Amino acid sequence: MVSDFRKKKYLDIFAHFDTDSNGKIEKKDFETMAETIAKSPDGTINEVKHKEYLNALLAIWSGLQQADANKDGHVSADEWVAQWDAYAKNPAAPQEWQKVYCKFIFQLLDTGNDGSIDNEEFVKAYESWGFKKDDAVKTFGKLSQGKSTLSWAEFQKLWQEYFTSEDANALGNLLFSSPSP
Repeated sequence: MVSDFRKKKYLDIFAHFDTDSNGKIEKKDFETMAETIAKSPDGTINEVKHKEYLNALLAIWSGLQQADANKDGHVSADEWVAQWDAYAKNPAAPQEWQKVYCKFIFQLLDTGNDGSIDNEEFVKAYESWGFKKDDAVKTFGKLSQGKSTLSWAEFQKLWQEYFTSEDANALGNLLFSSPSP
């Protein structure tokens, strides 16, 4: 049984995917998300990025459909939690969609496409996701443990920690949340 601590983390991510806040994740949520993250600050959509994001997000959706245990065409919060709980029990064998999701987020953050995430990239992305700049700077400093970048290998470790750890102080918990004041 999934702990309340991990369940809360899973549901926090679920809420981001549920773009229309209807309590379920559907294909249209992924389409909306692709459009949202492809928008520039002036509101125009970068068509090249939109296509790239849409392809990646639809690949995640395609794999995630296996979580739809009752085959009703969407993934409920309970089904979402069950998928991540199964991952936490065997993180060495993630489902393909979970690997694609991890890589997608890394590539979204690595805007320089150099195989690492630096402070500027991290802060810019997190600000666009609604974080305060100071919180994003603080979060990156903690995640990178004072280094100037986060590598793909480091990111994967933090990712795994977020989805599996029961330790409230684990650094991976900061991937999708602000640091404590």
